[in-house]
Amino acid sequence: MSAPVPKPQANMGEPIARREARAKVTGAARYAADMPVANPAHAYLVTSTIGRGRVLGFNEAPARAVPGVLAVMTHANRPKLQEVKHFFAGGQGLTAVPPLAGPEVHHDGQIVAMVVAETYEAAREAAHRLGVRYERQAPAATFGSKGLVEQRTAEVLKERKDPALGDAEAGFRAAAAVVDAQYGTPTQHHNPIELFATTAHWLGDELTVYEPSQFVYGLRTGLAEQLGMPPEKIRVVNDFVGGAFGSKGALTQRTALVALAARQLGRPVKLVATRDQGFTISGHRHETRHRVRLGATREGRFTAYQHDIWELNGRTDPYVNGGIENSAAMYAFPAVASTGRMVRADRNPPIFMRSPPEVPVMYALESAIDELAVRLSMDPVELRRRNDTDRNWVTGKPYTSRSLMQCYDAASEAFGWRRRNPQPGSMREGDWLVGWGCATATYPTQMSPAVARVRLAADGTARVEIAAHDVGTGAYTVIGQMAAQCLSLSPERVAVTIGDSVLPPGPVSGGSVTTASACSAVKLACDQILARLGLAGGVDEPQRKAAFEKLQLGAIEETGNYVPASSRSKSTAGLYSGSVDISGGANMENGVKTMFAFGAEFVEVRVHARTREIRVPRIVGAFAAGRIMNPRTAHSQLMGGMIWGIGSALHEFTEIDTREARYINDNLAEYLVPVNADIRQVDVIFVPEVDQEANPVGAKGIGELANVGTAAAVANAVFHATGRRIRELPITVDKLIA
Repeated sequence: MSAPVPKPQANMGEPIARREARAKVTGAARYAADMPVANPAHAYLVTSTIGRGRVLGFNEAPARAVPGVLAVMTHANRPKLQEVKHFFAGGQGLTAVPPLAGPEVHHDGQIVAMVVAETYEAAREAAHRLGVRYERQAPAATFGSKGLVEQRTAEVLKERKDPALGDAEAGFRAAAAVVDAQYGTPTQHHNPIELFATTAHWLGDELTVYEPSQFVYGLRTGLAEQLGMPPEKIRVVNDFVGGAFGSKGALTQRTALVALAARQLGRPVKLVATRDQGFTISGHRHETRHRVRLGATREGRFTAYQHDIWELNGRTDPYVNGGIENSAAMYAFPAVASTGRMVRADRNPPIFMRSPPEVPVMYALESAIDELAVRLSMDPVELRRRNDTDRNWVTGKPYTSRSLMQCYDAASEAFGWRRRNPQPGSMREGDWLVGWGCATATYPTQMSPAVARVRLAADGTARVEIAAHDVGTGAYTVIGQMAAQCLSLSPERVAVTIGDSVLPPGPVSGGSVTTASACSAVKLACDQILARLGLAGGVDEPQRKAAFEKLQLGAIEETGNYVPASSRSKSTAGLYSGSVDISGGANMENGVKTMFAFGAEFVEVRVHARTREIRVPRIVGAFAAGRIMNPRTAHSQLMGGMIWGIGSALHEFTEIDTREARYINDNLAEYLVPVNADIRQVDVIFVPEVDQEANPVGAKGIGELANVGTAAAVANAVFHATGRRIRELPITVDKLIA
């Protein structure tokens, strides 16, 4: 496994240790459920046991008989709430359906009641004793179920466009080889270690909420809309988020219920949902189906690319990932055709999950490229090299920087790719069939407006304040490093405060925008401080002291307002009202260039010749992402992404009872993720890259980069080992035996 503290190369910061590391490993770091409040009551959710139907009534007596029960909240007695828009309608909500809105049951595990008691144990017992009578209707669970509704995405969401270029059918007719294949990815759940929790505490008409959130301003705004109160009366706090990956990015239905209960009881109320409840009260990566057609000349030049995608959604909200706009930008495609479709089922609403569109879409494309390479008898790396491009052919816009083939060169050399025998099934070691595969990793370089306040004191200490979020990525560390570098201070002399809605609004912690956006705002604030000191060209300690003495000031405080050139709003004003304005990437709707980070991943698999057991002894990834702020934290992100990618390929999927539309393996015992025995050698290579055009600090997001392409690389390696092409994830023993 590569060194956890890689030596910095060109355009890379110092690999300093995480500033929050000691607090986390010693238990001193406080998460939302740890925040102390006086005399809290405890809430427990009651969730539906049917996949579709109506609640006919409740038998509350057994629940209320449990000692310590304070309240039983149902749709029949829940105080009034306002509707909040689903985030695809410009709102902040996971769903537009208010919590406990009525007797209708839209999916299994829907919140149908909440019990509040003096202790967690009493609330849990009462919740299990609450009798709920249902009228059950037959639900539609998944692809192939009866009762599904299919809609063209572009017809439902008018702002969505299916990427298109040229005459794809003519391109296929001119091709010497064509792949026409169908691929599938399963439902997957985030399962962050920190459970979904909410604590609500009222002081008069002001509300404080402790909740793990990827966007405290969005949570504040959405909750204020639901409660019908000014956002300024709500404070949302989360010093640390114990994993999120998209699951804590939107306002869910539990928050308002806890706030209502706290107001009714006149005391704080704390809710910690169970692991199985987290599968249905938050979102998930939805199932997808793909048809990919890919044509090429005998020399390996692509002639046409067609990608049709079907995304499984719930019935209540128009959630869609899309993603073909990104895959269509990857190579020199002279013709592109695509369609996106939403398929409605009786399931809880999906939501973003790390690399939301890229993971399924690039899995399908990168698998198809490997299949095409086999048909052309061409090395799959060479096929990609012949179709490398410096522009997005669909939009015609050039890349700000693109180091894809440099990544392939570095990773293939480290992996030893030249020793690969291309014949499937030709490499073997004892009882183990050996396969080598590769794929492209990519993620759009996106940014958001951000506001940061920086205070520099005459004694050489500084403070940075921004309502950004640390979801385990090292945001505290890199934000502090940015200020330290700009102000010529050692990092330990910079204090960083984040995760609080009383601070200037930072970006949503999604789309891998935090580092580029927050650090750009910090840099702007620091530049303003230096300009006031007359030290814009650089600063050392004597110069700083002299400048402060000249101005007769003890400290200078400035606010940096960063607005990306690609921004739709062209303003930071929307941040204060909880608006999300993420832009960049393929840039299909504005005039700036195409921006992506890239990587190349090479995987070795071992498949047992008799049992078909699958192992991954090693994986090598090389990545280029502009300025690397901290190689230590970046290494951790990239390594973790590749591990997640292995899990996505071989382990992770949510099993569904197709009769009841119910999740079966809704726990960490049966929802499989890689463990130490599954992960052997993971090598991360940084490919230096300079990008002066993406943003003021030249950084590209990496948090979601490395788990894109991994599943395809594994699938391609499995084919190389066995000659069997598995097109539906995850790749399991039964599929290789069948």
